[in-house]
This record gives sequence, C-alpha cells and structure tokens, in this order.
Amino acid sequence: MTVTTTELTGIRAEGVTKRYGRSLVVDDVSLDLPLGGVTALIGPNGAGKSTLLAIIGRLLAADGGRVSVAGLDVSDTPSDELARRMAVLRQENHLDIRLTVRELVTFGRYPHSKGRPTADDLVHVERALDYLDLGDLADRYLDQLSGGQRQRAFVAMVLCQDTDVVLLDEPLNNLDLCHAVSMMGRLRDAASELGRTVVVVVHDLNVASCYADTIVAMRDGRVAACGSPAEIMQPRLLEDIYGLPVRVHEIDGQLIATYYG
Repeated sequence: MTVTTTELTGIRAEGVTKRYGRSLVVDDVSLDLPLGGVTALIGPNGAGKSTLLAIIGRLLAADGGRVSVAGLDVSDTPSDELARRMAVLRQENHLDIRLTVRELVTFGRYPHSKGRPTADDLVHVERALDYLDLGDLADRYLDQLSGGQRQRAFVAMVLCQDTDVVLLDEPLNNLDLCHAVSMMGRLRDAASELGRTVVVVVHDLNVASCYADTIVAMRDGRVAACGSPAEIMQPRLLEDIYGLPVRVHEIDGQLIATYYG
C-alpha cells in the first residue's frame, strides 16, 4: 500500500503570528504535531493557547504564517471538506435557538448530511450521546441543563462530526471533578481506540500530565517547550513558564505538580 504525504502529516504551524492592535498574542509559532494521540496546550493566562487553537481551527485568521491539517491548508481548503477532517469546540458556545440535546448533537452530522440526516447519521448521534452519558438527557432542552451538562452536549456534537482531528478549547469548563475525569477519559479513548487526533487547551497541569501524549507549553505568545509529559513536567521548566515555585512528584506512575504562591 502506498502511503500519501497527507496520511503522514498531522497539524503543522509555520511562523504563525496574530496581533490585536499593538499586542502580539501569537508570536511566530512553528509547531509540528503528529496524527493520533492527545496533545494538551498549557500555559498561563494570555499565553496564546486559545488564539493558536482558534487559528488552527480556522475560527480566526492569522496575520502571518501558515497552518495545515492532514496536509490541507486551513486558509483555503473548502469549508465542507475541512469540516469532514476537523471538528472544533469553542471556549464559549451561545445559541439563539432552543434545541434539545439530541438536536444539538445531530448538528455534528451536518458536514456529512447537509441537514438531512440518514439512518447512518442517527446511529452516530446515538453513539455520541451514549459516549458522553447523555442518553437520559437527550430530549431535554439545553436551557434546562446545568453548565456541565451543556458542555458535555457540545463535546458530544463535536465527536459526532466523526473527524480525524478534534480541537477543544477548555472542554473541562463547568465540569465537576467526576465529570472532568470522565471527559478526559473519553477523549483519551477517542484517541487510543478510535484513532482521533485530539488537541485540548487545559489549565490544569496535572490533567495534561495524566492524559496527554504530548504537551505544548506556551508563554507570552510563544512555544516555550513541546514534548512528552516526562519532558515537560520538570520543576525548573514549569517555574519559568508559570513564574512560581513548582514541585513534581511521581504518584502511582503519574507525574503530579504542586505549586505555591
């Protein structure tokens, strides 16, 4: 079997830059992420994590540089083609129409169904509902749910899109500890069992350490370090990134950081 360049290429950013007025929020970022696995973007507030993710997901145009996903230039690939390769969850999601959870999740099939879901599309919808433990809430309206339940519904919609690449900006927002652990476990399974490439912005260092294959640490709009959890969970490195003392402990085979103000 011949393997094409597209099959070998993951997410590539080359010299990506973004400004807001005089503020340089993403500063000449170049990054190569392989297909498959979970990548976590970490760093302090204002580091450029969400902006970089938005540029990769074509939610935001870069002022300079180039981004490709699976060999496709995100700036000029037709939207419907890109939507069959990449799904994106924004940090904030607002809807002007009243939808049930099932109706929302069905929107994830739009790139495939063009608004006319087939029996196969509905199978994907039910699978996504079950995957995020939303079966009992499927016919509830979104405005009847807690913030955490709505967040799970939006993640289910993104997974229902059934793309190779999934980008999630702070998917743990509004989730309690139990559901945050469950969510990361589901995303870990989506990468390991379903072969997805999952990229998440997270604030919790220990979530990144326990669930990610690759961690990209950002500071001041630049990539400060990129590597495995073992390479990134180093006290000196983390102190430079976050500007406070950090200790790293190994607990049950996981690297866990503690920090002090």
